[in-house]
Parts: sequence; structure tokens; C-alpha cells
Amino acid sequence: MGPIDPEASVELQSELVSGENLLWAGRPNRSVIFHSEDGLAIPFSLLWGGFAIFWEAIALGLWPHNSKGPAFFMVIPGIPFVLIGQYLIWGRFLYDGWLKRRTYYGITNRRLIVLQEATRRKSCSLFLNAIPTVERDGAFTGTIWFGSKYTTTKGQRAQSWSRFSVRDVPVFADLDDAESIYRLILDLSGKARTRPDEAVGAFHSSN
Repeated sequence: MGPIDPEASVELQSELVSGENLLWAGRPNRSVIFHSEDGLAIPFSLLWGGFAIFWEAIALGLWPHNSKGPAFFMVIPGIPFVLIGQYLIWGRFLYDGWLKRRTYYGITNRRLIVLQEATRRKSCSLFLNAIPTVERDGAFTGTIWFGSKYTTTKGQRAQSWSRFSVRDVPVFADLDDAESIYRLILDLSGKARTRPDEAVGAFHSSN
């Protein structure tokens, strides 16, 4: 397990409750990191973006085989599709980078905590003895999921536009040394389940 990140430690102090000690604190790796879902997301984004630009080129009369000239009534409906395509191709990586610089992860003797200082302050946490399952993507730099990676059941996490969106259940995304942090969480979770007097559950807050 890597050292406690001093900036993350300072930011997380306000989230701690009485009797809670911070065992580890860190932040996501700020580099652009491709994930398993990018195997489908990247080809899809290129197809979407390419078709949207092709549509606009025809509507503006820029396509060489278009003899009818500009069709401006087709331009405006195509603009949202172009914007979405550009976000899917490259904008989402910029958005993730912006969120990474404002996201902090913490492990205490009781909980897992995600804190984010983006457009507004958001946090969510999960008690160690309430973690249903732990899933990991990647070894050295990876993501740790608490519960099923993607779910659609009401009240549970659904797939988001970003791994860094703070939702009801914490996700530790793009962690360096993910393997050792994964093992630490498994160890703490196992020990916490033997202490039934500890608080159980998860809570989420935003300001």
C-alpha cells in the first residue's frame, strides 16, 4: 500500500466522525487511462462523431455530390449530435481529468470515503462491514468497485458517463498500486464483519 497523500488527508478530515481514524488517503492517477469499456466506447464514438459530421456536411452543401445546395433546416437538428460525438471522442477524457484533480479517496477504520470538490462538494461512503463484494479492474493502476460493477436495479449504481461521478456507492477509480489497496480493503472488511456492534450502511451527501 502506498503512502497517505497529504492533500487528500487534509481534505478528508472534515468527513471523519468521532472515533474514526484515517488509515489511507489518495487520489486518482491524473494521466489518461483507458478502461475495459473503451474497447467498445472508442469505435462507437468515432462512428457517431463521423456520421454527425457527415450529416452536417451534407446539410451545409459541402459534400461534393450534393447538387441541391445547403439545407439549413437540417443543420440545427444535427448540432447536438456533433457536440455529443465530440464529447464521446475526446471531451470525456478532459472531463475525467477535471474530476480527477478534485477527487479524494479515503479508508478509515470504519468506512470507505469518496470526496469530490467539483461544481459542488459531494461525498459518499460505505461501512466496511456492509461491503457486499469487491471487484477490481487492473493490477497496478486500476479501479476498485464495491458491489457489482454495473447494475440497473432501482437504488443501486447504474453505469455512468464517468467512473468519477459520485453516486450512492463509492468507486475508487484509476488508483496507483490498486492491488495492495484492494487487499487492504478485503482484510479490513473481513475483520469488520466480526464486529457486529459497528455501524452498518452507506450514506451520501452533497452541498
